[in-house]
Amino acid sequence: MDKSRLNHLIGILPKAELHLHIEGSLEPELMWELSQKHNIVLPYKNVEEIKDAYAFEDLQSFLDLYYQGANVLCDEDDYFKLMWAYLVKCKEQNVVHTEIMFDPQTHTERGIGFDVFMRGFSKAINKAKEEFGISVYLIMCFLRHLSEKSAFETLQNAKPYYGMITAVGLDSSELNNPPGKFEQVFSKAQDLGFKCVAHAGEEGPAQYIWDAILTLNVDRVDHGVRCIEDPKLIAYLKHHQIPLTVCPLSNLKLCVIDNMAKHNILILLEEGIVVTVNADDPSYFGGYLNENFHALYDALPMTETQFIQLIKNGFKASFLPTEKQHKWLDEIERHLVKA
Repeated sequence: MDKSRLNHLIGILPKAELHLHIEGSLEPELMWELSQKHNIVLPYKNVEEIKDAYAFEDLQSFLDLYYQGANVLCDEDDYFKLMWAYLVKCKEQNVVHTEIMFDPQTHTERGIGFDVFMRGFSKAINKAKEEFGISVYLIMCFLRHLSEKSAFETLQNAKPYYGMITAVGLDSSELNNPPGKFEQVFSKAQDLGFKCVAHAGEEGPAQYIWDAILTLNVDRVDHGVRCIEDPKLIAYLKHHQIPLTVCPLSNLKLCVIDNMAKHNILILLEEGIVVTVNADDPSYFGGYLNENFHALYDALPMTETQFIQLIKNGFKASFLPTEKQHKWLDEIERHLVKA
């Protein structure tokens, strides 16, 4: 598959994105605009200095900037602008379904309630549905560096908005914050009918992936690239078809890998694991969904068959009803016949 063929297929094929942190889509220009709006002093003189700061040694160095950036999100319109900007990018990149993570504690810890950010998100989501036909599911994530007690409080405070939330997740600092720390709150969330996901096997060891699956009973694993270290885990993921939401540019930017040519996504794909491609925190990591596909193509011997399987896996691993999954898979086949 040559580059022009890849560009053509990326353009025409509908795509799903399953691992996207909305706070991580805050572009430097919007961060600067909102800081000026709210008279918030950033440790940068201009947009270019913000961009220059987007160089990370590890997950924690990224998170420090990530949480600092989120401080500029204050009122309902800020959250609308943040969500709308990402959904416009989805339209541009032909992402027809997206499952978006958000971190309530990042905002409630600053005194900003669910009534502020959920209303802003809702307005943008409804607008995108009406104007673009994009379907959006929200995944409410608990910050794993905080306590399970705080996670329970978040789950309770979200009660008026349960109808907007499809799943709960677990993100933030992985090291020294094992999945088992949140076993009870995930059990409660499942009792309430939520799907469950968790970050595991990015910074943390393969054992964290086992813990997410066996202790938290997750429906899919976010990242999960370190499963390659455990052959029994590889076999388990394949047998049970537990999806991994892999984020190539994020893995490179956070030094999970030191070269995209060393990424294991195609190895995992050929092992029969349901791996998907996602952008994670696109503003900070250098690209949205299509840029992640381009990065894989540029660095790895990715065939057209593998590329199409990765696209299809996005829908297969989604929380869409089976009939809607099949609708989009059929749509992909229709496009391929004409391509």
